[in-house]
Amino acid sequence: MPPTAAAVGGMRHATSSGYQYGCRAPATLPFRRPLPAPRSAHRAQAVEGPLVCEASSKGDAAVKEKARKQQMIDTGAPRGTRDFPPDELRLRKWLFSRFHEASEAFGFEEWDAPVLESEELYVRKAGEEITQQLYNFEDKGNRRVALRPELTPSLARLILQLGSRQPMPAKWYAIGQCWRYERMTRGRRREHYQWNMDIVGVAEVTAEAELLAAVVHFFRSVGIDCDKVGFKVSNRKLLQAVLESYGIVGDQFTQVCIVVDKIDKLPREKIVEELAALNVNEEAVDGILGALTLSSLEEAEKLLGADNEAVLELRQLFQLAEGYGYADWLQFDASVVRGLAYYTGIVFEGFDRAGELRAICGGGRYDRLLATFGGTEQPMCGFGFGDAVIVELLKDNNLLPELSSNIEDIVVALDEDLRPQAVSVASKLRAQGRKVDVVLQAKKMKWVFKQADRVMAKRLFVIGKTEWEKGCIRVKNLDTREEEDVPLDSL
Repeated sequence: MPPTAAAVGGMRHATSSGYQYGCRAPATLPFRRPLPAPRSAHRAQAVEGPLVCEASSKGDAAVKEKARKQQMIDTGAPRGTRDFPPDELRLRKWLFSRFHEASEAFGFEEWDAPVLESEELYVRKAGEEITQQLYNFEDKGNRRVALRPELTPSLARLILQLGSRQPMPAKWYAIGQCWRYERMTRGRRREHYQWNMDIVGVAEVTAEAELLAAVVHFFRSVGIDCDKVGFKVSNRKLLQAVLESYGIVGDQFTQVCIVVDKIDKLPREKIVEELAALNVNEEAVDGILGALTLSSLEEAEKLLGADNEAVLELRQLFQLAEGYGYADWLQFDASVVRGLAYYTGIVFEGFDRAGELRAICGGGRYDRLLATFGGTEQPMCGFGFGDAVIVELLKDNNLLPELSSNIEDIVVALDEDLRPQAVSVASKLRAQGRKVDVVLQAKKMKWVFKQADRVMAKRLFVIGKTEWEKGCIRVKNLDTREEEDVPLDSL
């Protein structure tokens, strides 16, 4: 007879330590001896027969295994990409929930756009590293398209599309997958998810200050403070003023910014070589590299003057940071210019103070981006924040949460005849908003308890014949180990 709920209710949870799923080895088939041989050969046959057969059997097995492997597909994700099995996806959803919370706490609205965009959206200025990293191709309609490498151009396209229908200012955020065919390092992959926050229609530095406040809010929500992360802040206009003094303007200025952005990645000699290739003379090269070593606003003020626009904007940003309460997170660094051509004003990068990781996030002002797409210039600023580097940082600081399945209740029938009753109970619980897993196969209670431990369920509902005939269900609290018979109408 099947056990009753009472019989199993007192069972202790089985631990999963050391437990492994496995397959039983197939039974050994009896070896069929060969027909009798002549007497003179009989002894050799008796000794050698099994050995020859065993070798032959191993050979056949090797051939079959080789054939199986040849038929099997490569089960790994394409190089530079990731799979998200349930445990990894739980972590991603947790991270994204923090992105959502930080954005909405600051009054931003979520938007989205296709991962596949027109290639011309990204091919803006020759020399940008991102244009060499596109996943681009011609579709079946002979159109040049690309998987988006970043979100900002899609935002610009959408703002242009909406035109005057979009009230200003607009505060938008997005979390989207991006693709870049680039060299992989720790925290850098060929696909990643990126959190963007952008403000359109605000020319004042108050917009940049608000964005930085939102990022700091996020960091604090995951347990990271300014002792672990900081922001390097500068202004494109600062470098622009220096370059203009050497007659470097327009497209040449943009190209120089792209080279300068590599200053932390390439040796000085290589930077000098690339600047010379842009027809920047030796005096200008010395001036540029000298300006990039400025480490305080006071030094920038001495170089450019107290009334310089770049200096005034940076001073206002630091004053606003005091009001927001994140001034300790900021440090001036003239070498930060960002590699994308469209930046026009204040720029910033988030970095880990331990120096183990690449930039955590980055952004700034890009007032002329809409004009590069044929629209009217509109004040805009924003940032991009990838999902890969922050996970590495959280790992390094032991801040990744231990996330369990969201299953709250498990329902099991002790008898196959009671399965309709079990699913009926599960349906009632789900109607109450509970997250319920029904044991769909005939399983021993030892397995059920192991499963409950694995998913960290809160309650176990055992449908037993004796209890059901009484109009009850045995309910076990898996945290306290207490159990009781609960009437059906009390569920």
